Amino acid sequence: MSPDLWMILAFAGLLIAGVPVAFSLALAGAVGIVTGLSPAMLATLGTNTYNSIAKYPLIAIPLFIMTGLIFERAGVALRLVRFAQALIGPRHGGLALVAVLVCMIMGGMSGSGPADAAAVAMVMLPSMTKAGYPKPFSATLIAASASTAILIPPSVALILYSIVVPGVDLRALFAAGLFPGVLAGLALLVPALLVAKRYGWEGGRAMPEADRPRIGESFKQALPALFAPVLILGGLRSGLFTPTEAAVVAVAYGALVGLFLTREIGLRDLWGLFGEAAVISGVVMLIIALAGIFAWAGTMLGTFRHLAEWIIGLSDNGVLLLILIMLAVLLAGMLLDAISIYLIMMPILTPVMQHLDWNPVWFGILLAMNIAIGQFTPPVAVNLMVTTEIAKIRLEETLGWALLFVLAMASALALVAIFPQIALWLPRVLGYNV
Repeated sequence: MSPDLWMILAFAGLLIAGVPVAFSLALAGAVGIVTGLSPAMLATLGTNTYNSIAKYPLIAIPLFIMTGLIFERAGVALRLVRFAQALIGPRHGGLALVAVLVCMIMGGMSGSGPADAAAVAMVMLPSMTKAGYPKPFSATLIAASASTAILIPPSVALILYSIVVPGVDLRALFAAGLFPGVLAGLALLVPALLVAKRYGWEGGRAMPEADRPRIGESFKQALPALFAPVLILGGLRSGLFTPTEAAVVAVAYGALVGLFLTREIGLRDLWGLFGEAAVISGVVMLIIALAGIFAWAGTMLGTFRHLAEWIIGLSDNGVLLLILIMLAVLLAGMLLDAISIYLIMMPILTPVMQHLDWNPVWFGILLAMNIAIGQFTPPVAVNLMVTTEIAKIRLEETLGWALLFVLAMASALALVAIFPQIALWLPRVLGYNV
């Protein structure tokens, strides 16, 4: 049996056995090194793990994780919800519209779907349940809407994509993700409003007009949160700071908002948030570091090249290959997190993308949209796990609603695939290299 096959089978076997992804990647890479190269080459393990994380742009990942945690604890979600309620008012599907809008705005601050889902679910689930929405529907809608955080800048997943695919401008990726992210949110909103109207949710139980928040007052309270995406994206566009520096600015701004404006976190809380962000970032960096062993072994053995050649040989039809790749990524998204998918699949898909002359920015957005769908598709569904835990319901209860929203977001994905300008228009207008 060839070393390529040994490495792939070892990785699959370890995953099936329940070994964490990071260690499965490292051990499978070691198997490839021993069977295909030389046991003496195991001495490169330390160098490969270090080289995988010794990259300046990766600094942005723990910083944006910290940003999301700060805004989550600073009461930002509640203020955004009240402002959205003031704008929309009591109507059928009004709270569903509020949930989607707030998730999208929160995604523009945190870049993390699970953090977005947790913050919004804590605020929205009680009021949606009181208004007549079934908990499985509410939990699924919030989980699906929070997945847009992977598209709407700043996005941790897009940061990683810009690192693993050489020559891709992160600023162009951020700009390219904006309209597809909004499109995905609108695609989720359509069935949510139709279903709410069909079953009469909020009928007679919606917020009375007398209890509707005042627009002016709620806008003042939400203004610091609404300004965060403007600060991050405006600074990037103006050239005032780089994407990595934008992450530093976002943390500093979030700390100022929480400490002095909302006053819902103190210095002791801030210290605890630093520790929590360090733990989450440590898990992410461990995956990236140990994936370096797998990547180096696969490159040296030619495994990735062989798999890419096999994919290219399946068909001369680029459209058919794109559909097959999207289905494979969707399946992976149902089982793995975004970071693992990029680290495992991009060494294989990059040669395919180059052979078929696909735009790397457009292709990156398609992958992100596909992975976003996986974030609320069982059996793993990280966003859905968060919202169902908060709602105190079983994951199986959400399956029917999850399929409805999967179809909705898949329609948005199809539009971006058919019309690449949805993703590429904005970065080209802004003058980025796409």
